[in-house]
Amino acid sequence: MNQDVLSSILERHAETRGALLPVLHAVQEAFGHVPPESVTRIAESLRVSRAEVHGLITFFHDLRLEPGGRTRVQVCRAEACQSVGGRDLEAAARQLTGLDFGETSADGSITLDAVYCLGNCACGPSVRIDDTVHGAVDANRLAALLESARSDVSVVNLGSGASAPAAGAMLRVFVPSDTTAGAVGADTVAQTLLRAAASRGFALELVRNGSRGAAWLEPLVEIERDGQRIGFANVTTADVESLLEDDFAATHPRCVGAVEALPWLVRQQRTTFRRIGRTDPLSLADYRREGGMVALQHALTLSQQQIVDALKASGLRGRGGAAFPSGIKWQTVLDTPSAQKFVVCNAEEGDSGTFADRLVIEADPYQLLEGMVIAGLAVGADKGFIGLRIEYPRAAGVMSQALERARADGWLGTDVLGSGRAFDIELRIGAGAYVCGEETSLLEILEGRRGTVRAKPPLPAIKGLFGKPTLIHNVLSLVAVTSVLAEGPEAYWGVGIARSRGTLAVQLGGNIKRGGLVEVPFGTSLRQLVEDFGAGTRSGRPIRAIQVGGPLGAYLPPSQWDTPLDYEAFAALGALVGHGGVVVFDDTVDMRAQARFAMEFCALESCGKCTPCRIGSTRGVELLDKISADDDRAANMALLEDLCGTLTNASLCALGSLTPLPVMSAIRHWPEDFAAG
Repeated sequence: MNQDVLSSILERHAETRGALLPVLHAVQEAFGHVPPESVTRIAESLRVSRAEVHGLITFFHDLRLEPGGRTRVQVCRAEACQSVGGRDLEAAARQLTGLDFGETSADGSITLDAVYCLGNCACGPSVRIDDTVHGAVDANRLAALLESARSDVSVVNLGSGASAPAAGAMLRVFVPSDTTAGAVGADTVAQTLLRAAASRGFALELVRNGSRGAAWLEPLVEIERDGQRIGFANVTTADVESLLEDDFAATHPRCVGAVEALPWLVRQQRTTFRRIGRTDPLSLADYRREGGMVALQHALTLSQQQIVDALKASGLRGRGGAAFPSGIKWQTVLDTPSAQKFVVCNAEEGDSGTFADRLVIEADPYQLLEGMVIAGLAVGADKGFIGLRIEYPRAAGVMSQALERARADGWLGTDVLGSGRAFDIELRIGAGAYVCGEETSLLEILEGRRGTVRAKPPLPAIKGLFGKPTLIHNVLSLVAVTSVLAEGPEAYWGVGIARSRGTLAVQLGGNIKRGGLVEVPFGTSLRQLVEDFGAGTRSGRPIRAIQVGGPLGAYLPPSQWDTPLDYEAFAALGALVGHGGVVVFDDTVDMRAQARFAMEFCALESCGKCTPCRIGSTRGVELLDKISADDDRAANMALLEDLCGTLTNASLCALGSLTPLPVMSAIRHWPEDFAAG
């Protein structure tokens, strides 16, 4: 271990509050792991115990004390990937590498790991190789990817502005740069397009836009011609020569016509996602031209209380799953006296079937920053943090650049747009722990501790980050604020039903033919979403079950698919809307296996603080294994139901208390899968 490198890292973070996780990331990046001999120096420098350093390393899936392989292969085990052959891919990965999850090859070339959601839920099964996500992977494609990794073949992620050196009028060509588009080949399409255009003398300007959210059409290449954006769907490198030869003609077999006239998009009510796919995500000029900064400019003319009152009047509720009224939370932070307050954006989006937060950050990052600045102005905070999951490397790269450009543009820093008011934002990357999506767990890791859940009260709004009043929201909650301020609370309230106001970003994933981001008003039924927008299963088989709300959400049978998407309506079913993730399963799904996975996931991801979650989930796996083995089935089924009651009523946070939802819904609606034989 190079002591000078370690010294440089420690000096760089000397003034950083809660610096332990950023330091460990930097050390692992420098050395490939956290050398055990570095622990003492880190502890001394940060004035924490060695036990605290070691405890944080061992808490996270992505930090390690021993060297890993030169290439890291992560196979997604989440439900959305399971629904389209993920379990077969797990078996293939073990066979092809000769490794089990968590093992490194003897020659140090490959480490094989499991990962629980890569945010590519509409194009699974997914694999991440180092920092690149690959979608729609089967055993043959995995074998080819592993061979490429061994050959050290890399793909360059081109940025916007690259162009072929040619004379004449430039044709603007848009190739999405988000994770899902990249996972199905958009980066290689962009490279091939530039090379082929240069060789032909074809003048084009390449723009790496954000995705439209239509994952089923990716890579969706667009051109700008006669004031319209014309799309070409599912483009591969093999299509590039013919596209150039035909001058991107409307008669090309990949052409889908005017993108914004596609029925799949026309039927949506894009509010939060109105800009995605239309712009270069990092262009401030694009952002302003498409309506950005209007909300912030308006907020600067209002008092703090007026901003909070607008939020209350809009009916906005938190989009992270709990659906708590946002205005009440903002009022609490505003009313709590303190010289220091914080705004925290929870971007630890780990639910299977969800990718909306990632899509915002990768396709429209300035909207999130604008929402956070407004929040800071409203509650009296001058510092914000974004806690982003490590599974989103592209999002991290986009957000890092967006922060730099926003500071340079004068709307982050000590004088927001010349108002004399300060607000700045720091990006913090997690290290692989689902439970850190729970708000107090996230606060713990931002402070440099293990992500164990805090007991409430006190609420974070009163005593949160570093003991100060803290407004903590997820990404979708904060970006919705810009719509409320720009268009008025009445307009926001005018959409939706009952107490569920505005639009919901539904993420269609799993075994779905037309997966992607669908933004619709609350009140739309699940059946409309999966049949009208999703067009049924990718496999062509009948739908058997739909899980809504991530790994803690209930499985819904056909009799419940006409329920409107509404927080209270779903609660009445013993289900939850959650973050809007919808995972579809066809009639080959084994609901007993899904119930077991729910308990297994809870056991793997529990922070360990409370006994019902830590021990109860492990006992749940054991009981389901006994039921599968037909071991005293009736008694163990009764015991499992009793155990679920304990988890529901005695767990400290939602991870333990909601895990029974998928388990008991599977038992209730598909009892045949739990029968003997």
